[in-house]
Amino acid sequence: MENSISRIAALIGEPVRARILWSLLDGRAYTARELAIGVDTSPQNLSMHLAKLLQAGLLSVEVQGRHRYYTFSREEVAYAIEAMANLVPPQPAERQDVDAVPIKFCRTCYDHLAGKVGVLIMESLLRQRLIVYQQRDLEVTPKGTAWLGEWGIDCEAVRNQRRSFVKPCLDWSERRHHLAGGLGAAMLNKMMESHWLRRTAHSRAVVVTAKGQQALATHFKIQI
Repeated sequence: MENSISRIAALIGEPVRARILWSLLDGRAYTARELAIGVDTSPQNLSMHLAKLLQAGLLSVEVQGRHRYYTFSREEVAYAIEAMANLVPPQPAERQDVDAVPIKFCRTCYDHLAGKVGVLIMESLLRQRLIVYQQRDLEVTPKGTAWLGEWGIDCEAVRNQRRSFVKPCLDWSERRHHLAGGLGAAMLNKMMESHWLRRTAHSRAVVVTAKGQQALATHFKIQI
């Protein structure tokens, strides 16, 4: 086990591979060319790093025509990368990058919502007892199942997916938990479909629309 942990840590810790994995946290699939541009390396160097990540089972690739699209092989890889960010010591306020503020406010963490808004939503769900902790695990209450059903989310269908249903994910910028798992993904999709949120180009940052601000205040009692 120790050797396996060391091998994975060394694989992830290499700077180019770390940037590749960080880039994939927005939940989208990318071609090698797009990743090479994003992590600022040559296509030849990127190809070598992608091969290592594929061999280790951290990434998967899907071929469509002439293009090959790379994504995480499973959701646990994304959770591990996000969790590792929590080990980075917080920077003093005067040294924080101004461009990072939108990322910290509202962003995607693979396929669910993170940042300050994601944390506030999870805390609202707990406060309303739509979800509750059973020791360290999360459960959706009957009240929560009915509430989500009225919103158009079928908890039974989400629960039957081949993945964790609902789980806490420690937020690297807030140092508190946001909601992950199939339910977190379903809620993010519903918010996108309802135009509460809007993605931004070339970034994990997510914009909360005017409609979204009103909806968050109504449904989650969140003022932003």
